[in-house]
Amino acid sequence: MQCEEKLEVFENGFKDDKFNVEVKVFGGDGRKVLLALIYEMYYPEYGSEYVYPFECAKEFWEIYMDPSEIEGEKVNLKQIKFMTDQVRQKIENMIEKLNVDVDIKDAEVYKTKEGYLVVGKNFILDPRGRLFVFNKPSLAKQILRYIWKW
Repeated sequence: MQCEEKLEVFENGFKDDKFNVEVKVFGGDGRKVLLALIYEMYYPEYGSEYVYPFECAKEFWEIYMDPSEIEGEKVNLKQIKFMTDQVRQKIENMIEKLNVDVDIKDAEVYKTKEGYLVVGKNFILDPRGRLFVFNKPSLAKQILRYIWKW
């Protein structure tokens, strides 16, 4: 669905040519995280009253979400020191189930109370098994602010 001249929203992600951003989610529902990203991108242009691309995406995904809910969380993460074969196998099995090709060789792996969090150059695999694939490495920090909330 076209939500703005350059913003296209689809079932598991969105693509925005204005900001050169593309994000897809595999393995679970990450649409609220995506909504937060869309809101963040367009808020400066639209202001807080009515952010049309955000509202359009909400309608397409049939999600109720108030802009006041969009507040990221700062999370302190500690990277694991050594990647054991057992940890690598668990992560590779999670990715294999999603039928998506991502390279975890240079990714950072964190142990959380929910499981493993894997942050690569262009993807995040969260402990819930959701894989966020994106085209800009800077999006990782934005996504990490919201994955714990939704």
